[in-house]
Amino acid sequence: MLKGIPKILSPELLKVLSEMGHSDRIVIADGNFPAESMGKDAKVIRCDGHGVPELLDAILQLFPLDSYVEHPVNLMEVMPGDDVETPIWDVYGKIVEKHETRGAGVIGNIERFAFYEEAKKAYAIIATGESALYANIMLQKGVVVD
Repeated sequence: MLKGIPKILSPELLKVLSEMGHSDRIVIADGNFPAESMGKDAKVIRCDGHGVPELLDAILQLFPLDSYVEHPVNLMEVMPGDDVETPIWDVYGKIVEKHETRGAGVIGNIERFAFYEEAKKAYAIIATGESALYANIMLQKGVVVD
């Protein structure tokens, strides 16, 4: 165990976060996301039993967001015709505001199938047990500035 590292972050996940370079992306996927098929060229990390918000909060304690893009955080848009509420997005906004000086304005949306295509290019996908619908979130890594 280490001091100052959120306990929810496994050694495998810490290794992946550390390996990632500027502009690499990571997806924190809900329980319905096809993590294994989308992640054929990525590292897939299982975090079953955990939800996206607690992982997002822990990751953003260590993970700089890309300052060179307008939306280093992206959500999967709700498909037209789906009657789905997304209150978890408000939770994400509060978490991002807590860790990002630019605030929740760094959060963008990507159409569902475009999100899948971007996820196929991600460095890693974290498969969670999150039950909320449209709870997938993609983060783009920035640089650490000391």
